[in-house]
Amino acid sequence: MNKQGPIIFIEDDIDDQDILADVFKSLDYKNEIIFFSEAEKALEYLTTTKIKPFIIFSDINMPKLNGMELRDKVRENKELEIKSIPYLFFTTTAEQKNVIDAYSKSIQGFFIKPSNYNEIKAVMKIIIEYWTVCVSPNYTG
Repeated sequence: MNKQGPIIFIEDDIDDQDILADVFKSLDYKNEIIFFSEAEKALEYLTTTKIKPFIIFSDINMPKLNGMELRDKVRENKELEIKSIPYLFFTTTAEQKNVIDAYSKSIQGFFIKPSNYNEIKAVMKIIIEYWTVCVSPNYTG
């Protein structure tokens, strides 16, 4: 896990992107924040870049390729699997079927987007701090 790598958001709602950008600016983490409005573009980036992202936040409900389908494609790619990038869903609703499907795909977290700015900030801070101290399979000490 590359803890200095970029934080990837796959989110098709531009307003949510703006809020998340503001949240991360206020949290003052040094990681670059990269947004993708389309899952296909995110997959292209993930499979072609030499950069190892720190963490991936993905919405579920997106046109064309949804978050669950994207997760399948990421898991099928052995080079991405070796990078040990935490993959979390950050979405508006949590139907039980989606939560069960998500965890069956070995995601590392499923979070409902809070509707309040301060709650979003609190959730993001908890998630990032957790993954900052977490040891991954490619840990080298």
